[in-house]
Amino acid sequence: MFRIGYLGRRLAALAATLLAVATFNFFLFRILPGDPIRLLARAGNLTPEAIARLRQLFGLDEPLPVQYLIYLKNIVTGQFGMSLTYRRPVVDILAERITNTLILLAAATIVVVIAGIALGVAAASRRGSRTDTGTVVTSLVFWSLPTFWTGLILIFIFGVWLQVFPISGMTDPGSLFVTSPLEKALDVARHLVLPTITLALVDIGQFILITRSSLVDVLTEDYIVTARAKGLSRRAVVWRHGVRNALLPIVTATALYVSLIVGGAIQVETVFSWPGMGRLMYDAVLRRDYPILEASFFIFAVTVILANLLSDLLYQALDPRVREA
Repeated sequence: MFRIGYLGRRLAALAATLLAVATFNFFLFRILPGDPIRLLARAGNLTPEAIARLRQLFGLDEPLPVQYLIYLKNIVTGQFGMSLTYRRPVVDILAERITNTLILLAAATIVVVIAGIALGVAAASRRGSRTDTGTVVTSLVFWSLPTFWTGLILIFIFGVWLQVFPISGMTDPGSLFVTSPLEKALDVARHLVLPTITLALVDIGQFILITRSSLVDVLTEDYIVTARAKGLSRRAVVWRHGVRNALLPIVTATALYVSLIVGGAIQVETVFSWPGMGRLMYDAVLRRDYPILEASFFIFAVTVILANLLSDLLYQALDPRVREA
């Protein structure tokens, strides 16, 4: 399906990009103002001897090039060191948080893709109507909203004013005493509603506009005119002939959506105190926890790079013209 030479070049570029990301990732947090050990010292009134011991324990007494080589070695071996804040392996901390983030991102992606495609198809099939105009304008408005501001507005409306959904955390405090798996799942689902709606409102606009634009172009093709001349209903023409041929930009946009939703997840998890990777990174920035920051940013960067690679490969698989070029 794919040429070996092309795939090899893509993998080589992927490896070079990962090395560049890892290098930037390492030096970025080293140039930030603030010293993590000094922060610990202020919190616990540590003696100079204890501070020196902490620097040695976390490897911060080594020269910067040595720290960089150790960092690259840890990435290759899948070890990201010890957290300066939690005094635990970073891998264990990430394993606890990444599942929570995946739950949030999966729920938001499902809502955005399904609702975005449906609304985009509805707008394209009624091109020039009030439905089309209203959908486009509304999409642009929601797309321009700041994620954190949208979350705060939803907290005020549904959490404080109407009091229909919880506004923080992933479960209620009393969930520790709940033994039923169904009740626990429902509790998580209730806490998931507002963060999911926040991400969906901000991100759904792009899917609506991409779907509409792609389908509008397809609906002007000759085979669509032929299908209408055969007497097929508008629903059959749009969904059976139009949408199937307009899927290429939609599929690639879905893969690329991962790179966009990652940034929004950090803000949403912070606003709603969702115990995921985004909230972990926010706390790590405040505490200058280098190992957690480096590991989290590297994982997010790998996710974005792999999503772009998947998008490229899907584009070639779905469009023979690109594959043969």
